[in-house]
Amino acid sequence: MVSTVMKTETGMTMRSNPLRTYKGISIGFGLLACLLVLGALLVPGFVSSQNARSILLLAAFLGLASIGQTLCALVGALDLSIPYIIGGANILLPSLMVAGLPAPLAMLLVLLLGALVGATNGALSFKLQGQALIMSLGVGFAAVGAVQIYTSLGSQFGGTVFAPVPEWLRNISAFNGKFFGLPIPPVIIIWAVIAIALGWLMHNTWFGRSIYAIGGSRTAAARLGISEFKVWTVIHSVSGAMSAITGMLLLGFSGGGFVGVGDPYLFTTVAAVVIGGTSLLGGAGGYGATVLGVLVLTVLTSLLVGLGLSFPAQQAVVGLLIVPMVAIYARSPHIRNQI
Repeated sequence: MVSTVMKTETGMTMRSNPLRTYKGISIGFGLLACLLVLGALLVPGFVSSQNARSILLLAAFLGLASIGQTLCALVGALDLSIPYIIGGANILLPSLMVAGLPAPLAMLLVLLLGALVGATNGALSFKLQGQALIMSLGVGFAAVGAVQIYTSLGSQFGGTVFAPVPEWLRNISAFNGKFFGLPIPPVIIIWAVIAIALGWLMHNTWFGRSIYAIGGSRTAAARLGISEFKVWTVIHSVSGAMSAITGMLLLGFSGGGFVGVGDPYLFTTVAAVVIGGTSLLGGAGGYGATVLGVLVLTVLTSLLVGLGLSFPAQQAVVGLLIVPMVAIYARSPHIRNQI
C-alpha cells in the first residue's frame, strides 16, 4: 500500500497511516454493496439496465460538479459558489445563443467566465481565509445575480430562459440511443474520462502533489517552494470551470434554462466528498474516493425514491448517513499530526 511521506521542519519523517487512506474507500464500497442489495430486495427493477443507466446519468452530473469541491477539500477549503455558477451557466448559455452567438462560441465564453469567477473566488478566499466559506458564498451570489440581471434585460423572466437547445447538446446529456455501441449517454463517458485523467494528474504531476502537500502541511509545502496562492487560485478556477460545464450539460438534459437547477448541488457535492472519505481538513483522499461517494449518494437517492419517500424524508436519511461518516473519519488524526 502507498503511504504519504514528507519532511517536517525538524527533519523528522511524517508518514500517513495507509489504513487512513483506504478506510474511506472500504467503507464506501461496503455502503454501495449494501444499498444495491437492499434495492434489489425492496424495489422491483432496481438492478435493471434502465435504472443503472439513470443512476449513472445523474451521478455523472454530480460527479462533474464535485471535481472542484474535491480539489478544494484537499487543501482544507470548501467552495459554496458551485451551485450558483451552475445555475448561472444554465441560463447564460441559452441567453447568449438567443442573442445570436454560435453555440460552440457561447459555450467557450461561459466556460471562461466560470473559470474567471472561480479564480476570483480563489484569490479572495485565500486573502481572507478566516472568512473563506462566506467569501465563496458571496462570490456565488454576485455571479448568479449578475447573470440574472443580464438575462432579464428585455424580459420579465430573468431566472428562466426559453431557447432552442442544440440537438447535439441534448444528445451529449440525455442520449437514448447507442454511443459507440453502448446504450449510455456520452456525458457518462465524459465523466469517466475526466475522472481517470484527474486521478493520473493528481498522483503523477507536480501540481497534483502540490495540492496534497499544501493540505498536509502548509509550512512544509512553502519550504518546498510551492506557491499556496497559485495552487489555491488554480483549483478554485477549475472548480468554477467544472461548475460551468455542469450547468451547460444540465441545459442539454432539461431542455430549458433555469437558475435554480444548481441548488441541489450546494451540499450534495460536499456530501459526496465526505461520504467518499476525503478529509475536509485537507491532505487525504482524492477524486477516486469522491466518485465512490457520488455513486453511494446517487444509489441511495434512487433507492429512497423507489421506496416512495418524500424529498424532506430523503434529506433526513442522507443527513443521518453523513453524521456517522464524519464521526468515523474524524477519529483518524490528520496527516500533519502523524509523525
